[in-house]
Amino acid sequence: MTGPLEGAGPAPGRDRAEAEAGPESESRAEAGAGGVSEEERLARAALTRLVEPGDEAVGRWLRELGPVALRRALCGAGKPPPGASEQRVAGCRLRAEGLDPAADLAAVTARGGRLVCPGDLEWPGQLDDLGDARPVGLWVRGRPSLRIWALRSVAVVGARACSDYGAHVAATLGAGLAERGWVVVSGAAHGVDGAVHRGALAAAGATVAVLASGVDVPYPRGHAELIERIAEQGLVLAELPPGAHPTRSRFVLRNRVIAALTRGTVVVEAQYRSGSLVTARRAVKLGRHTMGVPGPVTSGLSAGVHELLRGEAVLVTDADEVAELIGGIGELAPARRGPLVERDLLDPVTARVLEALSARGGSDGREVARESGTSCEEALSRLYELLALGFVERHGDRWELAPPTGRNDGTRRGGPQIWGNRVKGLRR
Repeated sequence: MTGPLEGAGPAPGRDRAEAEAGPESESRAEAGAGGVSEEERLARAALTRLVEPGDEAVGRWLRELGPVALRRALCGAGKPPPGASEQRVAGCRLRAEGLDPAADLAAVTARGGRLVCPGDLEWPGQLDDLGDARPVGLWVRGRPSLRIWALRSVAVVGARACSDYGAHVAATLGAGLAERGWVVVSGAAHGVDGAVHRGALAAAGATVAVLASGVDVPYPRGHAELIERIAEQGLVLAELPPGAHPTRSRFVLRNRVIAALTRGTVVVEAQYRSGSLVTARRAVKLGRHTMGVPGPVTSGLSAGVHELLRGEAVLVTDADEVAELIGGIGELAPARRGPLVERDLLDPVTARVLEALSARGGSDGREVARESGTSCEEALSRLYELLALGFVERHGDRWELAPPTGRNDGTRRGGPQIWGNRVKGLRR
């Protein structure tokens, strides 16, 4: 992966932000290495209410002017930003009426939250890969460090109106990834998002919900309890200020944060026009791993995933395969192979003698030797070996295949029991 995650490639995030020469550097110097100044934090809090997420023009103005000067410019207290139309400035001034960033910060603090800004120690440097579309700041609820959690995180997204299959796969992935120490990130929506969050929570794991509303506005309403549980056990974050409500465009813009924050994105179910595909394709552009879980070829809910798997994504089926793709050296999925049967344990000559026996009426020793290409003495020796193992029976001069018997009782979980020279619980 080419994203700037610690231990997984170059990490330009914080170094690049701190190296930028401009008005932001002075305020950061005043605040010290641990974060931004209060003036800048207030300015960024105000900007999250003044502008929409992901606006690249705003990102460019932030680089050129800094958050404090940009806030003044957009509120009419200074010269308009370069290239800003009168209509746009007028709209920002209208939004600025009654603006109170200190009250927003206090409201989030009262809910156990905070505003994390570029330059804070908690800021995830990989979000800087978004360039001018980088968030102005992130409103966060929850105790863990966002930067630390993001270092080992994976997004799992999918259809809101998912099938039972999709919900089962998502919950299983959430639990499996959480058990392997991965932070599971999703959007807290109905369907796949909710299932993967619940799976991670059920495994007492770490999960992050990225909302398209304010962190104090649970959406969808039916997930209010789930989002509160995530805030208690994990993290809930949003670009929008307290009290903000979601819109269609904000859902799409939210997806870029999910893609940039994580090491990779897994899509469980998605139709051709699904927002989950927007997340996956943004992850591709950012150099993150993109994965898809296949579904029935007759299901429209999996059509978008299958399209991704035709060239943009890697097929995965469980948490082991996801961890192998995005994890460190040595995080390998177990080898895949079919069930072991008793015949697999026979040496080649003995197996050939067994195959030489007629399925109807049996065979005598000479016939077995001829069909197996061995001497009569060798064939007889192998037949007695097969008799001891229970594969054949002797009736006078003829040898017959023994009838199959079920021997599954007593097989211990995780592998077959070995009793003497017999393998218990294996099929012939």
